[in-house]
Amino acid sequence: MNITATMVKELRDKTGAGMMDAKKALVEVDGDMEKAMEVLRQKGIASADKKMGRIAAEGRIGSYVSDSVGAMIEVNCETDFVAKNAEFIELTNGLAELVASANPSDVDALLATTCPKCGKKVEDVIKEKIASIGEKITVRRFVRYEGNTSTYIHNGKIGVLLLTDAKNEVLSKDICLHIASSAPEFVSRADIPASVIEEETRIEMGKEDLQKKPEQIRAKIVEGRVNKLMAQRCLIEQPFVKNPDQTIEQLISGKLSILNFDRFVLGEGLEKRSDNFADEVMSQLKG
Repeated sequence: MNITATMVKELRDKTGAGMMDAKKALVEVDGDMEKAMEVLRQKGIASADKKMGRIAAEGRIGSYVSDSVGAMIEVNCETDFVAKNAEFIELTNGLAELVASANPSDVDALLATTCPKCGKKVEDVIKEKIASIGEKITVRRFVRYEGNTSTYIHNGKIGVLLLTDAKNEVLSKDICLHIASSAPEFVSRADIPASVIEEETRIEMGKEDLQKKPEQIRAKIVEGRVNKLMAQRCLIEQPFVKNPDQTIEQLISGKLSILNFDRFVLGEGLEKRSDNFADEVMSQLKG
């Protein structure tokens, strides 16, 4: 039977499935619309794409570290309730491991990657999870390092991935904990773009308490303030959270060097849901 574009559109409208999934289902059942809908439901595809328009700002940060590579990933869902679901946690951690092993270039490449454990593309695995869990699920971002990596995940909501030039599990764990707590932006002054310093200088120069001071004195005060601000944003200059009398630079001296780090905060910058969860449950029950 010839499968027309109209038939595909009708099936998509009824199920929310993607175009290729809808066409394959129709071909499989020789154009029978009801059977095609059943096929999609059995495969966990029906209604998955319709959920993709929802806001997903909850979720989980997961990580994976081996002897030579480490990865960290943020996977979003709609509610904190689902984020604590064992199935969702397994998905997040499995994707972190896949990022480490497959080294995809970006999120799209990850979604197109075949999972060696199940033989399915990540995109299809996520669609099946959407169908079984009942919420929109998206992969937002990930980072991957090769070398001596360490990680720390705090309640699935704050994640740290650290790269050092030497292996020291105890010290690296302490540094990860510090990064999670103190939120540095750069490893050292050398990593700060000139534009950042220029912007902070401009802001400080414009502050009201300095306007009546002579220009040379004002410049000296601003230089001191900006230096203090930059020290607060550089990891190695921050006071160690477990011992504020010692900086991170003093803590690691002669033991290792910090090459890079990433710190993820779950949902940062994303729009949050404002609807009431109880209302959502009732609406689903009524539906």
